[in-house]
Amino acid sequence: MAKERGLISPEDFVQLQKYMEYSTQKVSDVLKLFEDGEMAKYLQGDAIGYEGFEQFLKIYLEVDDVPSHLSSALFQSFHNGQCLNETLLKDVVCLSDVSCYFSLLEGGRPEDKLEFTFKLYDTDRNGILDSSEVEKIILQMMRVAEYLDWDVSELRPILQEMMKEIDYDGSGSVSLAEWVRAGATMVPLLVLLGLEMTLKDDGQHMWRPKRFPRPVYCNLCESSIGLGKQGLSCNLCKYTVHDHCAMKAAPCEVSTYAKSRKDIGVQSHVWVRGGCESGRCDRCQKKIRIYHSLTGLHCVWCHLQIHDDCLEAVGPECDCGLLREHILPPSSIYPSVLASGQERKQSKRSQKSMDDLNVFTSEALRIEPVPNTHPLLVFVNPKSGGKQGQRVLWKFQYILNPRQVFNLLQDGPEPGLRFFKDVPDSRILVCGGDGTVGWILESIEKANLPVVPPVAVLPLGTGNDLARCLRWGGGYEGQNLAKILKDLEMSKVVHIDRWSLEVIPQQTEEKSDPVPFQIINNYFSIGVDASIAHRFHIMREKYPEKFNSRMKNKLWYFEFATSESIFSTCKKLEESLTVEICGKPLDLSNLSLEGIAVLNIPSMHGGSNLWGDAKRPHGDICGINQALGSTAKVITDPDILKTCVPDLSDKRLEVVGLEGAIEMGQIYTKLKSAGRRLAKCSEITFHTTKTLPMQIDGEPWMQSPCTIKITHKNQMPMLMGPPPRSSNFFGFLG
Repeated sequence: MAKERGLISPEDFVQLQKYMEYSTQKVSDVLKLFEDGEMAKYLQGDAIGYEGFEQFLKIYLEVDDVPSHLSSALFQSFHNGQCLNETLLKDVVCLSDVSCYFSLLEGGRPEDKLEFTFKLYDTDRNGILDSSEVEKIILQMMRVAEYLDWDVSELRPILQEMMKEIDYDGSGSVSLAEWVRAGATMVPLLVLLGLEMTLKDDGQHMWRPKRFPRPVYCNLCESSIGLGKQGLSCNLCKYTVHDHCAMKAAPCEVSTYAKSRKDIGVQSHVWVRGGCESGRCDRCQKKIRIYHSLTGLHCVWCHLQIHDDCLEAVGPECDCGLLREHILPPSSIYPSVLASGQERKQSKRSQKSMDDLNVFTSEALRIEPVPNTHPLLVFVNPKSGGKQGQRVLWKFQYILNPRQVFNLLQDGPEPGLRFFKDVPDSRILVCGGDGTVGWILESIEKANLPVVPPVAVLPLGTGNDLARCLRWGGGYEGQNLAKILKDLEMSKVVHIDRWSLEVIPQQTEEKSDPVPFQIINNYFSIGVDASIAHRFHIMREKYPEKFNSRMKNKLWYFEFATSESIFSTCKKLEESLTVEICGKPLDLSNLSLEGIAVLNIPSMHGGSNLWGDAKRPHGDICGINQALGSTAKVITDPDILKTCVPDLSDKRLEVVGLEGAIEMGQIYTKLKSAGRRLAKCSEITFHTTKTLPMQIDGEPWMQSPCTIKITHKNQMPMLMGPPPRSSNFFGFLG
């Protein structure tokens, strides 16, 4: 952190951000109180004295008693004697400086910040920014950069050059239109006006409570935390302390991006004392006496664990260790403003509309991955799998760069996709259930990425049919994430089909539930199967605690299937609907069905294969491929269907008939192998004449009479896990 006169300390800055995190006030609201409200009495031209500054902090931070050392240090940091009114005494600070600084740190839309900042510094209210007003904006950007520990000696000339470029018409001043245009086209302007990060790289630890099953020593006082006792551990660096030692802890050593040009391209070790869980030195292979005191060092990037005495033998440069294939080290990420002038010009956005301003976060930092690596973008749904999702999020924040790991409950997938938009050879890992995977695939499609990265799945919770088919298993059960990432290195890309579903309702007084999705990734069904799923869904929504394991889910499903068999709500389904495959009617007259399932993958309801097992006969591959060719888009011949093997990327759907709830329950509980194979086709249409239960990818609803059209939409690259080994991970059922 910079130590120049007038800057607050790192500790004060951390405390200030904590206040801001819990405050609900906005700078613009507080500013109104000083301009024409009850605080106007403290205003002296364009300035406020120390008493008025204290009132500003109390209102804005919603704190009755701001620590005197904090308010004093902040006041001095703004004390530059550059207010417009030159007759003011030196014991005042410019209100516009204060309000602008806090507006830069607080959240908000970039377009709002642009206009707000323009009005703040257009002090003579003439609608333009002259050279002195522009210089004050640069001064404020520099101040924020110093607090974020950036190398301001490099930043000032860059900002001065950029601010000159904002004057598009060369008039010597900047209009609001030029200011807004610059915000949409120039990254540097938005870097410090809108860079809002959960990870502020300000030395603040990301604490989480943790109970320790083995002796652990506090990094601050070095005394034992106690076996089975709770302490605090930083997600980023594994710095560990007693609860009461946290406030005195040394700053976090982790910086997630390079803040100076000299740090770009070369990654150094970042050592933290303790955390040597293996108990063995990776340098000399001798034991580290971790049970006797705080000893040993671990690197937060390559995860080497060494003796203190072995440090000199290791060397300063870090290669990110066994997981270098996936990691974006800080040396590969740097502020776009530190790029060379030519690089900045090449990276200017071609789109200049205000609608594009929401991409500022992705452009604030530039990424240049280590050659011959595949940086991993990780999305985690913390709610998936009970508490599993949150634990997975914490683990990935440590073993990877935290900037690669995105909590889907905060801002969804869009920020991560924007951040990785131009990263070559990247991959995506989705940690969640089938619904989370579908959400990510849809977001990827909408993002219009230049190259679509392949997607792998770490299945959380129950179900996980797509993950099963891609060999990632039925559910994560706490295995070593590093081993799973090594499996990901051996994965292969497959292109999974995705299908559009169009529901055209008939004119009727019957009411329908909302259709959950318009895209099918896994399967679609009508009738008994959907009816059971609908009852299952309603009960789980009402009593979620009864559906917290795969075994309980199977028992509940079997119970619903049994009761459904008694009432037979979907009996004689063929009388209530007709089916067309590629424009040809599918004959159901000789069948007694209660349900029809349309499969894109050979797994439903947590591993049930309605299509059943089939082995392609030797020597007949060519014949079947011809049957699946463009001249024969439909297969209904029972003999050929017996040998058809489901394929995730053949642009074909498998159609299966279900004879009743008992059969469905038997298939789900593995007492029966499959339903009745009806067809394999590339397009299917249903016409229904009464309200029927339906489901898409496990999400059921009741649908009034309608026409449903299912057509091929596109393909998405996915990662197929390596073939299962004898001791495969998280119980994959091949």
